[in-house]
Amino acid sequence: MRNRVASAIGTLVFLVLVPGTLAGLIPWWMTGWRVRQPLPFGSPLRVVGAVLLASGVVFLLHAFVQFVIEGIGTPAPIAPTEHLVVGGLYRHVRNPMYLAVTATLVGQGLLLGQTSLLVYAGGFLLATNAFVLLYEEPTLRRRFGTEYEEYRRAVPGWWPRLRPWQPHGK
Repeated sequence: MRNRVASAIGTLVFLVLVPGTLAGLIPWWMTGWRVRQPLPFGSPLRVVGAVLLASGVVFLLHAFVQFVIEGIGTPAPIAPTEHLVVGGLYRHVRNPMYLAVTATLVGQGLLLGQTSLLVYAGGFLLATNAFVLLYEEPTLRRRFGTEYEEYRRAVPGWWPRLRPWQPHGK
């Protein structure tokens, strides 16, 4: 993908198909988005759930935009970026998309009082961690070499750093 218009279209399609399915369609199939009896401390947990859900959506959209603007490509393995994406949220954590999807799942679980979504969120996080270790990191190492290695050493994969990382020479 050589231009941002094609990148934006590909990224939008990927957003609808993958996170849309994992964080929207599957939770709906699992729960019908029905509110169950509240979890312990129901009202405060519902507020936390709403905040997590909204934050997850905003962070996910921001991360996807970074792929178009900075990477000139998509998050899809079949149409990868031309450049390593290290701006925006990626200066704080290497996997903001996976964390954002996890936040939307946990948020829905708390908001709806659906513990099955909390279990699903845990499974999603384990599966994405395996994907990152077995496919994504080796692929990025091969594709971007020392640039990725410097980034990987400086920016944590799953627990965001408070101060944004500044790459050398940028």
